[in-house]
Amino acid sequence: MTTSDNEKPLFDRAADEAVALGNRLLQDEPDADAWEIASGLLAGVVHFWLYTRQPCGDPGCESCVEVSTAEWRLRHLLDEARRFAEESDYYHTPRDANAGTA
Repeated sequence: MTTSDNEKPLFDRAADEAVALGNRLLQDEPDADAWEIASGLLAGVVHFWLYTRQPCGDPGCESCVEVSTAEWRLRHLLDEARRFAEESDYYHTPRDANAGTA
């Protein structure tokens, strides 16, 4: 059974849209550098992520404690990015320099 895009969790829909945008840009610009597109997407995503994690301004707000400084926001961003990278099917590849052969 398949689900429609509207039935997917918003997190999955957002991730799918980011990948689809990268694929569309590559298709529209056949001579484009894929790394440049990926870095541009990443820059935009980081900017949006940081925008959404701004503390509310109440120094006593318990919900904002973990994002109340730039350093703490960056730490959370890097932790999330590491987790998503490690969960990716593309994290390890057979062509990695440290890939073993048996």
